[in-house]
Amino acid sequence: MKKIILLTTGGTIASKPNPDTGLLSSGALTGEELASMCKLPSAIDLTVESIFQVPSNQMDAERLSQLKDRIEALLADQHVDGVVVTHGTDTLEETAYYLDLAIANEKPVIITGSQRGPFELGTDAMVNIRQSIIAATSEKLKGFGTVVLFNERLFPARYVKKFHASNVDGFTSEGYGYFGTVDQDMVTVYQKPLDREVYSLKEGLPVVDIIPFHLGADDRFIKTSISTGAKGIVLEGSGRGHMSPQMAGAIAEACHQGIIVVLTTRAGEGEVRHVYDFPGSVFDLTNKGVLIGKDYDSKKARIKLAILLATGATKQEIEQAFLN
Repeated sequence: MKKIILLTTGGTIASKPNPDTGLLSSGALTGEELASMCKLPSAIDLTVESIFQVPSNQMDAERLSQLKDRIEALLADQHVDGVVVTHGTDTLEETAYYLDLAIANEKPVIITGSQRGPFELGTDAMVNIRQSIIAATSEKLKGFGTVVLFNERLFPARYVKKFHASNVDGFTSEGYGYFGTVDQDMVTVYQKPLDREVYSLKEGLPVVDIIPFHLGADDRFIKTSISTGAKGIVLEGSGRGHMSPQMAGAIAEACHQGIIVVLTTRAGEGEVRHVYDFPGSVFDLTNKGVLIGKDYDSKKARIKLAILLATGATKQEIEQAFLN
């Protein structure tokens, strides 16, 4: 019999209606209450633990660290075969990637959530929990790192993103797809990641800001990041990774002051690369000290940069890590 630990952190999947407003109170249910509503497989030894009861907009660096430490402690038990984490969907992809980069254990870690609360018509809460628990028992998912399960599909933490605000088919992996499915009680894996990246953190996550480009953008937010002590900045550029010329001077100043600046694209697919030569282009920005963020979206780049900084990595090591 497989032993699985279900860790609940709150979110829509653990919500119930507020009688005063009729709206959902996210994270109101304990893990035990939530698990009792699911038709769980009887052949699995399941232990439920509520680690947080919060909406996912309240997840932060401290809670991420607590969650990682608890998962690592559970997986170190030779009798535990895998861990399932339930989480609010709004920041689920960021938590998943953090866990993927920070946990070295080969046992499955599955993270899931729901777009509809457990008391709503057509809820996806119960099926996502049930299928995640089944996935966590699968030998096929050993060595995959942290995996996101949503709507019967298994996604890699690096590329998964929430692309729909409310639909139960709310997560995707643009350009890369999902690598498997859970259909009723059957886990099927079509492909496996070639490499895993795992880092050992020496300190807590530093402040890393995301600053997007938009038509007419100026340097105010970059200057604010510099003046308020950010250790890293992720730029979300357009197309191949372009920022406005008005931002270039402040970006250069950030690099000069030792802030690590990584350039990503706001496009759903494709890589940041040298193609053009004009003020604010990738060529211009890298000449000022900016690092290329390849195909990372800004949220995942922020998580990775913060983790790399927390390991004490040099700028050259960070540059190489983003090229992998």
